Amino acid sequence: MAEHLKRGREGEEKAQLFLVGLDYEIIAVNWRFKHWEVDVIAWDADTLVFVEVKTRSNMDYGEPASFVDRKKQRNLIKLANAYLGKTNYSGEIRFDIVSVYMDGSGKVDLIKDAFWSS
Repeated sequence: MAEHLKRGREGEEKAQLFLVGLDYEIIAVNWRFKHWEVDVIAWDADTLVFVEVKTRSNMDYGEPASFVDRKKQRNLIKLANAYLGKTNYSGEIRFDIVSVYMDGSGKVDLIKDAFWSS
């Protein structure tokens, strides 16, 4: 497996443990629709949350969360709409970003309500 894929998988695992530690209930991992994928779908209390995980080993090109650009946000919104259609869920949803730093610091950050579907 390529090193960046291995690092990404490790980052996703750390992010999931982090979310569980915050009492998120993970219901899906790497959920796909067509050619889109969301890293984690979870409950945070009574809110359905779509979580994008970004893992970086250094900050040479910016903070991990900065890689969730407008295009990625639009694709996550499309994917969320597909999930909502398949499950008939009509309650509150949210988009979060988890940044995992693989630079030896062990740091994991969460941005709740990172963006909105508009």
